[in-house]
Amino acid sequence: MTANNLHNDWWKQAVVYQVYPRSFKDMNGDGLGDLKGVTDRIDYLRELGVDAIWLSPFYPSELHDGGYDVIDYRNVDPRLGSMDDFDEMVARAHEAGIKIVVDIVPNHSADKHVWFQAALNAAPGSPERDRYIFRDGRGEHGELPPNDWQSIFGGPAWERVADGQWYLHLFAKQQPDFNWKNPEVHDEFLKTLRFWSDHGTDGFRVDVAHGLAKDLESKPLVELGKWSTLDQFNPNGDNPLFDRAEVHDIYREWRTVFNEYDPPRFAVAEAWIAPEHQALYASPDELGQIFNFEFAKADWRQSDLRIAIEDGMAAAERSGSTTTWVMNNHDVPRSASRYALPQVKTKFYHQMAEAWLLRNGEFVEEDRAAGTRRARAAALMELGLPGSAYIYQGEELGLFEVADIPWDRLEDPYAFNSEHQFTVKGRDGCRVPLPWTAADEPKPAEWDEKFGAGTTGTFGFAPAPGTRPDGAPTAEPHLPQPLWFKDFAADTEDSDPASMLNLYRAALALRQRLLTPTGDTSIAWLNDFDTAEGGTAIAYSRPTADNRTFASVTNFADEPLTLPAKAEVLLASASLDDNGRLPQDATAWLAL
Repeated sequence: MTANNLHNDWWKQAVVYQVYPRSFKDMNGDGLGDLKGVTDRIDYLRELGVDAIWLSPFYPSELHDGGYDVIDYRNVDPRLGSMDDFDEMVARAHEAGIKIVVDIVPNHSADKHVWFQAALNAAPGSPERDRYIFRDGRGEHGELPPNDWQSIFGGPAWERVADGQWYLHLFAKQQPDFNWKNPEVHDEFLKTLRFWSDHGTDGFRVDVAHGLAKDLESKPLVELGKWSTLDQFNPNGDNPLFDRAEVHDIYREWRTVFNEYDPPRFAVAEAWIAPEHQALYASPDELGQIFNFEFAKADWRQSDLRIAIEDGMAAAERSGSTTTWVMNNHDVPRSASRYALPQVKTKFYHQMAEAWLLRNGEFVEEDRAAGTRRARAAALMELGLPGSAYIYQGEELGLFEVADIPWDRLEDPYAFNSEHQFTVKGRDGCRVPLPWTAADEPKPAEWDEKFGAGTTGTFGFAPAPGTRPDGAPTAEPHLPQPLWFKDFAADTEDSDPASMLNLYRAALALRQRLLTPTGDTSIAWLNDFDTAEGGTAIAYSRPTADNRTFASVTNFADEPLTLPAKAEVLLASASLDDNGRLPQDATAWLAL
């Protein structure tokens, strides 16, 4: 067990590894990763040095939104395993000293959820319909939606049912929104939190945490419809759909459940909101933490990343908690590719990456050498900071975004429903199954017949073709892996001392040994390293457990950066030059 996990408030400085289960490890060869696959890789995660695993949804689902359309909140999708498999995974993780965090999806259910099916079979105004948000339509016969809200995935946010009423879905039409003014909804989720806590879950990640409380009554729906569902930032508190003050009543209620357990459970909010509101979600009276997405949004630019750190530290101080550092997750293009593209200032974050993806990676050149250098430097810059760091699966391998997935193989509803200026290819490029072995197993001939010549095998993601436990042919992974994945396979990187994987292992070991035990969650800026106008470095210091001073220095300048003569270099993302200077796009960890 890591020293950090010996503390009840382990999550305040945890390194949390996000597992997207369907793309992590497939043990039965059906093309989908499963819970047994997570159990199979516990030793890998222990050697990596993480404190916790966050599991993206593994519940029964028709996968209209990658598992975030939940049919049953207190069960496991049979394609991913069983409750026994979940319990075994938790036991193995806990034996290895690793905590478990599960995803909770409280804004909406799947349309196949038993409650929504009951609502469809009930009359307008019934208790069954009151668990969701049903309204009459406009027009002479109610043929028009109640207002003009658009789904975040594209198209109207209202769907009409057989008797003429409409229900609200801020995401896919298969994801009807719950009515959180209904006490039954509150009770159902309190029951769910206790269920997973009783099965050994140590914490929760709360999906769309800012979206639960809604206002559909203060003004006519037509007038409320003037708000854009794409505008989730709500500094004034008057958005009818997001970040409303009433949502905090829900999380204070959840806190009473968390505190029933010893140690208390915690939660981290996924909430794309105004920075000044983050502290409310992260307070000790509510969830405990909120994701700081500023790293995930920032380009490789000193000013952007410095502001991201400053804002994250300030938000943590306001909340009385610690901040979280997020470079990648299942919703954003991988940082190695973002940093490999031209770092052009755009109106909205990731516009360059989205344009590149929309054109199958052929819009501009992806400079992978630069992307790798910057991703390595960013990893050390991030992991040296106080607070929690969330690592997305494959980030530790330096994986790039898979930009050229054929459009007929895509799964993400963004790709199918977006339109006009909001057209995007979606998030599948960061969800491609992981490469575990460089040797690509032979493929069944029918794969080429079905998917075309040149498709790959599984790179160890699944059993070799013909070796499934049930004797059936091995299915191709649900998203195709490119041939270049062999260069990033875990077994290849394991044996390469200079690999991204071994950089992460070394960084996490140093973090656990020198930084986390101090309990100090402050930093001091080392501005002397900024030698040119506009800033050329990000440099900060922290105390160490052996009574020295730790410094992280990242060089953004065109020229190598001179390091203090008496500094001990603990770790560097790139080799220093012959004069001991730090090259461009590199980070060094120093003991001063």
